[in-house]
Amino acid sequence: MDRFFSMDNKFFTFMGKVADLCILNIVCLICCIPIVTAGASITAMFFVTMKMVKNEESYIIKSFFKSFRQNFKQATVINLIMLAVATILYVDLRIVNQMGQPISQILHVIFLAFTVLYAMVFMYIYPVLAKFYNSTRNTFINAVLMSVRHLPYTVLMALVCACPIVLIFLAPTFRVQLTIFVICLVIGGAVVAYCNSFFLVKIFEKYIPEDAENADGGSAE
Repeated sequence: MDRFFSMDNKFFTFMGKVADLCILNIVCLICCIPIVTAGASITAMFFVTMKMVKNEESYIIKSFFKSFRQNFKQATVINLIMLAVATILYVDLRIVNQMGQPISQILHVIFLAFTVLYAMVFMYIYPVLAKFYNSTRNTFINAVLMSVRHLPYTVLMALVCACPIVLIFLAPTFRVQLTIFVICLVIGGAVVAYCNSFFLVKIFEKYIPEDAENADGGSAE
């Protein structure tokens, strides 16, 4: 009985992790509301989840806002670039879909390929920023190279990202869909980041020199 109520019990350890992820997810969502701050918020979330994976994290809120402040400027620039590219891709795809010419099929495939590349970069860009000191240009380059070089991990991370959406669409009733949506809203983003952080930690430690690590979550122009 004493073992059951021990804080080292696996159940309490698991519930503590769930509580941490809930807090992290809610704080991240709140900081994403202004839109332009979303990049810094996502970067800070990955900074925390990668530390959680390595069992180096003890103060969720403190670490989140430390990374948020240190990466704010560079993360905001990256976020604005990503938003601009996403808007261009969306508009181009809409225009191509309305074209009736045979060339529209070729253009559609080309823009879809760019969309896939965009999604690959999106999964890496903020974790790379959270982990390493680098210029914005090199951060983008590293995100592209890592996403292509570690394609199996990239595919696995994409599947993890797709899980919440798949669960919602496969739900048998609207009530179940709504329940899953609320759960995802409360904790989903942090859970996805936490799961993907297992892959990201392996990737970053595989070929990046130790002296290149950004242990404090800072940034470089």
